[in-house]
Amino acid sequence: MSFSSLLLTACFLPLFPVSLVFNQLLGRLTHAALRAALVLLWPQAGVLVITRLDQAPPTWVLWWAILTSLLYALRLLAMRDVHLWVGFLATSQWSMLWLLFQDTPPHPSWIALGSSVPLALTVLLAGGLERRFGAAYTHLYGGLAALMPRFALMLTLSVLAATATPVFPQFFVLLLLLLDSPLELSLLILATALVWSWAGLRLLQGLLVGTEDRARPISDLRRMFAGAYALTLIALAVGGIYLSGGIQ
Repeated sequence: MSFSSLLLTACFLPLFPVSLVFNQLLGRLTHAALRAALVLLWPQAGVLVITRLDQAPPTWVLWWAILTSLLYALRLLAMRDVHLWVGFLATSQWSMLWLLFQDTPPHPSWIALGSSVPLALTVLLAGGLERRFGAAYTHLYGGLAALMPRFALMLTLSVLAATATPVFPQFFVLLLLLLDSPLELSLLILATALVWSWAGLRLLQGLLVGTEDRARPISDLRRMFAGAYALTLIALAVGGIYLSGGIQ
C-alpha cells in the first residue's frame, strides 16, 4: 500500500490525525441535512478506495486503526455537543472498518451504510434540538422523555442502533471483526464497543431525564416523521439480522 493511497483512505476511513479533516468539515456544516448526507457518503468513499486497492492493510495500520477507534470512543465520554458526539462516534466506528479488510469482506459498502444510517438519524434529531432549543447539548435542558415522548423514543432507538445494540447492523459488524481478528485486536474491539455503550447511555441521560422546562411550549416530533424514523430503524434491524447470516 503506497503512502498516497494510505493517506487517501485514512481520510475517509479516518485514522488520527487525518481524522481531523472529517470532524472539522462536519463542524463547519450548519444544516442538519448536509451533515447527515456527509455522514452517509464519507465512509463510502473510503470503502471504494480500499476495495480498488485489492490489498490487505499491513498489521501496523490495523493497530493504528483500532487505537484511533479507542481514542475517539474515550473522547465521547466528555462530549456535550451532540453533533461533536456523532462525529467522534463516526470516526471511531469508521476507523474500525479497516479491520474488515484483513480478508475480503462481504458487501463492505452495505456494512458501511449500516454503520452510518443510525448516525445520520441522530444528526437529524440533533438538528431538531437546535431548532427547538437553540443548541444540541446534553444537560442544557432535561426531561425530554416527558416533554417530547415521540422525539425521545426515536432518539433513544437511533443512539442504541449507533452504539452497536443487538439486532442492529453495527452489532453484527463487531461480531464479524471479532471473529476475523487476532486476540490482541479483539480485546481492544470489545473495550471500544463497551465505551460506545457507556457514552450512549451518558448522552441519553443528559437529554431525556431530569425536570422538564415548560417555560415555553415545545412541539414533539410529528407523527409522519416519527413513522419515517421508525421504518428506517426497522429496516436497519432487518438488515442486521440478514448480516448475521453471513457470520460463521
